Amino acid sequence: MPIPATLTKKIRVMVVDDSMVARSLIIKGLSAHPRIEVVGYAINTLDAKNKIPQYKPDVITMDVEMPGQNGIDFLKQYLPSHPIPVILVSSLNLKVFDALAVGAVDFVRKPDDQSGSETSFLAALAQKVIMAASARPRAAAPAAASAGPIPKLGAAPGLERVIIGLGASTGGTEATLEVMKRLPSDIPPMLIVQHMPPGFTKMYAERLNRLCAMEVREAQSGDELHRGLALVAPADLQCRVVRIGNRYTVNCTPGEKVSGHRPSVDAMFHSMAETVTCKMVGIIMTGMGQDGAVGLLEMRKKGAYTIGQDKESSVVYGMPGVAQNIGAVCVQASCENVASVLLRHLKTLG
Repeated sequence: MPIPATLTKKIRVMVVDDSMVARSLIIKGLSAHPRIEVVGYAINTLDAKNKIPQYKPDVITMDVEMPGQNGIDFLKQYLPSHPIPVILVSSLNLKVFDALAVGAVDFVRKPDDQSGSETSFLAALAQKVIMAASARPRAAAPAAASAGPIPKLGAAPGLERVIIGLGASTGGTEATLEVMKRLPSDIPPMLIVQHMPPGFTKMYAERLNRLCAMEVREAQSGDELHRGLALVAPADLQCRVVRIGNRYTVNCTPGEKVSGHRPSVDAMFHSMAETVTCKMVGIIMTGMGQDGAVGLLEMRKKGAYTIGQDKESSVVYGMPGVAQNIGAVCVQASCENVASVLLRHLKTLG
């Protein structure tokens, strides 16, 4: 049987970085992968604009901070008319989230004394490049006019005993924000797992806290769940729900990887299915692979209401696609409509 062309054709990659050391490391590392061909490089965004038509890359890796025009402004101008998947290669920098907001598909943290070895960096980058080759990059939509404060859900007794879990990976930083910014300040407690390198989950939680109505912070062991609070699982720790009497807290521990990840959506969803005796909602968003699908199915079997992001709005329809295929999803919705589906369900519990 012939091998499908999609598995034999190499992914054409262009590397954009002003550092010769970083460029050499990335080019050498990616070129060693059997599925990747580095077709060229650029030393800044202007150089990239001139060379992209020549090299015709399938995927671009790009530093965020470069002399002249930075990566963020480049993405704002270029992606709407040239939707090429871009993987950011960045140090610990809040601007990564600004670049993701304008259309970058994913990011990898540059190696340093804290973030690990060059080998693990290159392995992560190669994996994300392969994923990005089939991703659907979404250029930033024009900012919508503010509709004013989101109406609160109110003091309905049924809403005092609800816990919401949300999991996402590739494309999830912005997809999760799209959901969270449409929710009121008195939302039932939420737990969020987003696959992300160490150092970034705290910055991500702070970003959500600034942009959303509820309180959002990085989870710590012992944090008690309550209305109006959303907790983001810390990078490199497993975050699980723990019941103490009629209260619920979280436990964040090193532990083994689950479904290939730490934090893992499956680890969180499984803990909810096993521990939570009140009402539950599980939400699975865009992401590569299948982390969260089996855990979401366990939640649904325990009576949870489950929502999956649809294919059309997913950057990568991996996690929500598997969840849909195994029967873990009660209803699918676009990224922009997940919040309204959730709120409609919550109002039936009040």
